[in-house]
Amino acid sequence: MSDNGLFLTLEGIDGAGKSSHLDALEALFRAQGREVVRTREPGGTPLAETLRELILDQPMDPLTESLLVFAARRDHIAQVIEPALARGDVVLCDRFTDATFAYQGAGRGFDEAVLSTLEQWVQAEAGRAAPLQPHITLWFDLAPGIAAQRLAGARVPDKFEAQPVEFFSRVAQGYAARAAADANRFVRIDASQARDQVWQQVETALVARGVLNRGSAR
Repeated sequence: MSDNGLFLTLEGIDGAGKSSHLDALEALFRAQGREVVRTREPGGTPLAETLRELILDQPMDPLTESLLVFAARRDHIAQVIEPALARGDVVLCDRFTDATFAYQGAGRGFDEAVLSTLEQWVQAEAGRAAPLQPHITLWFDLAPGIAAQRLAGARVPDKFEAQPVEFFSRVAQGYAARAAADANRFVRIDASQARDQVWQQVETALVARGVLNRGSAR
């Protein structure tokens, strides 16, 4: 993929530790001559970041929440992701649509058929046969009870982080369902291991996919 854009996402429940590897990933791609755009969802543009604050802090029903998530995503795709991929950059994104199906769908119990329709509307462009999806998704899989222990006292929780373990159990099941439905895209990372061991899984997976040469960003 050296001559093409690469869209790489990191997914997992709160506390899984995915975000802690973004610095190393960015450094490793840059060391190998790639331009990198690092971003997140919800967020990534001024409009999407404003919507993120509402989504994370304000009470709302699942439909309103889902509509705001996809509105933020649409602006993010149009303003950041698509232009970066067209330039041939690496896009490193902390969460994308899999998180919506996991959190709003499985976690909140919202209608996944509606989410699929929104996914089609927001992520499809003229000339594309299917909605935009990441080339590779690293799924940091961790038991919800362990994740809750990691989060305890770390910071003031947003409305999702403050949910009970049962909610995150449903979210984890949602991620597992998305991974099973798109096994070629997903790479499961055992996030219960020590940080260096988790990184080794990440690096090995990306080398195996042919998007990285083995090296060290640490």
